[in-house]
Amino acid sequence: ALLQQKLGAYIMARNDETPEGTVGKLLINNNLSLSLAESCTGGLIASLLTSQPGASAFLERGAVTYADSAKLDWLQVPLPLLQQHGAVSEQCARAMAIGLRRATGTDLALAVTGIAGPDGGSEEKPVGTVFLALASPEGVHVQGYRFNGDRIRVQRMSAFMGLEWLRRFALRKQE
Repeated sequence: ALLQQKLGAYIMARNDETPEGTVGKLLINNNLSLSLAESCTGGLIASLLTSQPGASAFLERGAVTYADSAKLDWLQVPLPLLQQHGAVSEQCARAMAIGLRRATGTDLALAVTGIAGPDGGSEEKPVGTVFLALASPEGVHVQGYRFNGDRIRVQRMSAFMGLEWLRRFALRKQE
């Protein structure tokens, strides 16, 4: 009880709740629709959200846009952007979220791109480099992360950070 009092809004789930269940309830309660563009997470966020009953009330669609061709074709990420900055970049994550929201018309469009490993990293962008972008009527928020661990851990950390972004956005809408 003391921890709940001190941490308050920083707690993702309480008692028997799950982070994905909490996010789903918040999206439903705030009447927010969501679309997802997942690269390095390979659909994990969509899987987590759809494991909860009632996901159809908020999840419009999710796409695994793993290859550059998917980012180009489905999300309309400009080729020069990919050539200049790469698929794992702040610029690409932003373009993914913007393109997805434009295509779907959802309230929220969450995009994730990164290097889960064990290969593919470089000195500039090591394994664990991940960018999240959230497009909403208020604009686009993008942030980069460096997660440690093996492939599964990087994917899970990325997915749960995405859920946390959605949770925080929905909580702000309630205020």
